[in-house]
Amino acid sequence: MSARSADPGTTLTVVLVKAGRTKIRYPAELVRDDGTRITVRAPWAAPGVRDFGFVRFEPGDVFTEHYWPDPSPGREGTGGAPMYAVKEVRAGDGELKGWYCDIIRPAVLRGGELLVEDLDLDLWVSADGSSVLRLDEDEFEESGLAGRDAPAAEAAVRALDELEHLARTGGLAGLLT
Repeated sequence: MSARSADPGTTLTVVLVKAGRTKIRYPAELVRDDGTRITVRAPWAAPGVRDFGFVRFEPGDVFTEHYWPDPSPGREGTGGAPMYAVKEVRAGDGELKGWYCDIIRPAVLRGGELLVEDLDLDLWVSADGSSVLRLDEDEFEESGLAGRDAPAAEAAVRALDELEHLARTGGLAGLLT
């Protein structure tokens, strides 16, 4: 377990990397860093509206994002931290839309940046828990991760299975308390 890195209210930059390229960078307010989990809050950072069919992300939405950083400095993405991020999504009026979960290598906090490598697999859980959707499994297969880094690919699938199990058994909220 690492020591706290910054005080609540500090602004960090979340850097989401996919396939070796920065997909998006956005400012986020640090809510909590207890050495095991980092929680940040940020407004919807992409331009315009993104309609997935099962949920719309749009200006005014607020994401409270939970990351478990790699506990092994110098071994980025290879330690024992969970390989996922859980993002609580609320509309601008505060209404809970649900949770968007990314399968990632464990996050790395370096200076004022939270580095996150997206491994393509995702899970959506609706606010009432009635809809639990595995997403982007085709993108994951096409990424070639299984051929380049079989242990990471296997761990990613296990992480998705674990999150889906938690979501279907009501344990996702307990993960975030």
